[in-house]
Amino acid sequence: MPPTPPDEARSSPYLSHVVGDTLRDLTEKRLLELVKAEPVPRHLAIIMDGNRRFAGERGLEVADGHRKGRDTLEALLNWCLDLGIRILTVYALSTENFSRPREELDDLMDLFERSLRDIATDERVHRNEIRVRVIGNRKALPARVQEAIKVAESATARYEAYQYNVALAYGGRDEIVEAIRVLARQVKEGTLDPEAIDSEAVSRHLYTANLPDPDLIFRTSGEERISNFLLWQSAYSELYFSDVLWPGLTRLEFLRAIRSFQVRRRRYGT
Repeated sequence: MPPTPPDEARSSPYLSHVVGDTLRDLTEKRLLELVKAEPVPRHLAIIMDGNRRFAGERGLEVADGHRKGRDTLEALLNWCLDLGIRILTVYALSTENFSRPREELDDLMDLFERSLRDIATDERVHRNEIRVRVIGNRKALPARVQEAIKVAESATARYEAYQYNVALAYGGRDEIVEAIRVLARQVKEGTLDPEAIDSEAVSRHLYTANLPDPDLIFRTSGEERISNFLLWQSAYSELYFSDVLWPGLTRLEFLRAIRSFQVRRRRYGT
């Protein structure tokens, strides 16, 4: 038995904290049981929003907020593996983010480079046979980040059990425009009949070719929009928005998102 706390420790704040933690643990345990009893999304896409606000609210540097966000992403990968979610796509850097201050961008590029190189030697990645891919306009990234992408992708290219996609320098509209350009060139060259262009033809020329569309798109930070993320692919995705800032995401809130997906009746086209 744990020692009995002194009288002053058994005050209302102390009891509230203990009771709150206990209820939270019980809720998480029960929710995990429910989630594991039902099919989970095959493809989960995450808009990781709120790093800067998280840092600002706590008096931290912006770079610290991004590092906290990276730690949350590490935890998220474990949560997905535990549930058997086979495909995870995360929105790490949009094309619009390049308008941020140079110092912040430099810190982000350092973080991306280190994280991608770490992935190449991550025992968890190799044990679970996770294929890592980066989607987006790689040419917009510094050479050192492009090289780190090659290292991570080469180290995991043979894996098929899980897929982990990182959207860097990504813009949904740009992705669609580039697919249209490819198709237009094929028409101009006479290798493609314009009447043969359909939704499948477009999908084959997106960054996510050969991947199923996301079943669930989950965004943190309280914003309720998808911000140019997987515009084509999200046509029939379920959406879940959380007020939690990304670095503060807990497994309990993650499970709530998955459970929300499970109890919905998905309708396609209505």
